[in-house]
Amino acid sequence: MSAALELAREAAAAGEIPVGCVIVKDGEIVGRGRNRREEKRSALAHAEVEAIAEACRNLGDWRLEDCALFVTLEPCPMCTGAIINARIGEVVYGAKEENTGSCGSVINLFEENYGHKPRVYGGVLKEECAAVMREFFENLRRK
Repeated sequence: MSAALELAREAAAAGEIPVGCVIVKDGEIVGRGRNRREEKRSALAHAEVEAIAEACRNLGDWRLEDCALFVTLEPCPMCTGAIINARIGEVVYGAKEENTGSCGSVINLFEENYGHKPRVYGGVLKEECAAVMREFFENLRRK
């Protein structure tokens, strides 16, 4: 999660909502991503989607069953769908996302009958993850 937090801080420094994500296989990071929606002018440029795309390229497969995804903020519906479609085996997130969180805050899409149900662990380093988000929005309001 600390590597994901570093990516979230990079996103904040670039003026993006501070979300960072890494995908790990056999103890090694195989995919990294951070929010780049402003930079790419794309609604699809979420941290999880970027990390999944990089992991698929690096591993040469779209199936990521033996991987764990670590993200600083509870995934939204789009990212939860990408996780399901990539068949990621484990999802670990930091802070809850009360507005769009799809691992339990608004809905838990992993409980629906999609045929793939990763193990999910929430609240990992939640204070640190929430602090990065809080600082970003406090700085934004000051400007």
